[in-house]
Amino acid sequence: MERTLSIIKPDGVARGLIGEVIRRFESNGIRIAAMKMLQMTKAQAEGFYAVHRERPFFDSLTRFMSSGPVVVMVLEGENVIEKNRTLMGATDPRQAAEGTIRRDFGTEIEKNVVHGSDAPETAAFEIGYFFNRFEMMA
Repeated sequence: MERTLSIIKPDGVARGLIGEVIRRFESNGIRIAAMKMLQMTKAQAEGFYAVHRERPFFDSLTRFMSSGPVVVMVLEGENVIEKNRTLMGATDPRQAAEGTIRRDFGTEIEKNVVHGSDAPETAAFEIGYFFNRFEMMA
């Protein structure tokens, strides 16, 4: 059983899309093993996105991700990383496939409603950033 991290970004929370995103996960056989709402500080967002520190969008991204509440979740299931990335769609909502979360609700590259881990190693780091082992359902 594989695990991954998903974040409903500040734009998704502000627009009342939490239930819809969760519905899409659950209706596609993805189990939620942990979930909480929080608001990252700028420093916390910078730590989470440290891999992108040298990228030109780093400051804008971390400012956005600390601009309001987010919902962080540990998703679980067979091939859940790939399944979640397919459900999310391409980073740019204009390039995302029809019926994906980002195509249906995203408004721009940063404000694309959801984040998801891209590999098992990334998922392990990202899950550990927000959750300890006592917060996850077995």
